[in-house]
Amino acid sequence: MRRHFLTFAAAVLAVTTAAGYASAAVTPAPAAPQPCTSFLCTFFAGPSTTGFDGRPGAAAPPREIVAYTGHYSPGTIVVSTEERRLYYILPNNQAIRYGVGVGRPGFAWSGIRTVAMKKEWPSWTPPAQMLRRRPDLPRFMAGGPDNPLGSRAMYLGGTLYRIHGSNEPGTIGQAVSSGCIRMTNEDVQDLYERVKVGTRVIVQR
Repeated sequence: MRRHFLTFAAAVLAVTTAAGYASAAVTPAPAAPQPCTSFLCTFFAGPSTTGFDGRPGAAAPPREIVAYTGHYSPGTIVVSTEERRLYYILPNNQAIRYGVGVGRPGFAWSGIRTVAMKKEWPSWTPPAQMLRRRPDLPRFMAGGPDNPLGSRAMYLGGTLYRIHGSNEPGTIGQAVSSGCIRMTNEDVQDLYERVKVGTRVIVQR
């Protein structure tokens, strides 16, 4: 009797273990990050499938203080479209470096401008040039979390361009915009507090 019981117990243990292995084998893998398909990506550049480092939905590069040896005075903004970085110049040869999104091919530009206006949670009115390309765009969007200008905007005088926020951090580090300099909402809020109207902005290609 004892021998039969042990044989039965061993059989039950084997079946249970096998079932456990089978369950483990079919456990679904974590979902892969999804490509950018939101309002912002669709309206400005079409769906984006890659992030800053080439991975879908990659996080924006971190904000950091770095050494800076350029010949610009503290308080100047320098945008390197090639690096896809914005530098806010600090004293003592330092700068705050932010990841940014820049103009896609055909919309890249360079020059020296100044911050002409600042707005929190700005509204968005697509310019006529954009409406000609995309007549499906809304004629006006009130400011808010879904607005493509994000939480803050700094308007560059004499242009249609802005340094503004974005709800799509996976697009930061890419060339996807219509010429504006795009930042994460967290980073643009940090920069916004440092920048004054009249700040010099140098965009380099």
